[in-house]
Amino acid sequence: MNDQTIDGVLLVDKGQDMTSHDVVAVARRTLNTKKIGHCGTLDPMATGLLILVVGKATKIQDLLMSEDKEYTGSLKFGETTNTQDAEGVVEIEREVPEFTEEQIKESFDKFKGDFYQIPPMVSAIKKDGVPLYKLARQGKEVKRDPRFVHVFSYRIDGITLPTVDFTVKCSKGFYVRTYAYDIGEDLGCGAHLSSLRRTRSGKFDLERSVTFEELKHGNREDIIAKMMTLPDVSRLRGA
Repeated sequence: MNDQTIDGVLLVDKGQDMTSHDVVAVARRTLNTKKIGHCGTLDPMATGLLILVVGKATKIQDLLMSEDKEYTGSLKFGETTNTQDAEGVVEIEREVPEFTEEQIKESFDKFKGDFYQIPPMVSAIKKDGVPLYKLARQGKEVKRDPRFVHVFSYRIDGITLPTVDFTVKCSKGFYVRTYAYDIGEDLGCGAHLSSLRRTRSGKFDLERSVTFEELKHGNREDIIAKMMTLPDVSRLRGA
């Protein structure tokens, strides 16, 4: 089977401590094809659904990236970091009050529906052609334009202070670590995102995914057999 015959979508369950680019690089090697892209970057600390588009499927990359997402995550009150997540350096520590579930829910309720988010400095958004994370590494902070985002729904899955586990369904371009940071600021004690897992993107979920280890050590034919064809994708999306 040559490069031209590999067209479709491969769902990967990304592990921790690797970049989305790492996953694409391994997929290129395993499938022996160069034409591969991914739909929506996951930070190294985040796990879960990464959609890879292969061959002709790269033409629908933007379409798939524009769809709504679902995440499960945890935030930790009392510590804000320079990246808004657990990978960063703690900048401010504050006392965490004995919040009730109702108080926490009231704060989450403020970040539901349509609202604006100010993207974090450590992000791939560009300012004058330079990604913000590169400026952040130089110790620079620049003004970021607020972005219009939408939270369709959320669920509080568990509270073990200072940690809160949650699920959120949101629009594309939504920063879950900024969500955690904003809730911490609203409650006056600060917070950062301590874990994150993407469980859904559009109509795609983890049910048909392969793990990074399977992708890395599996054989080409087995991985191709697990890919979704373009007609499969159209049927799933109801297109």
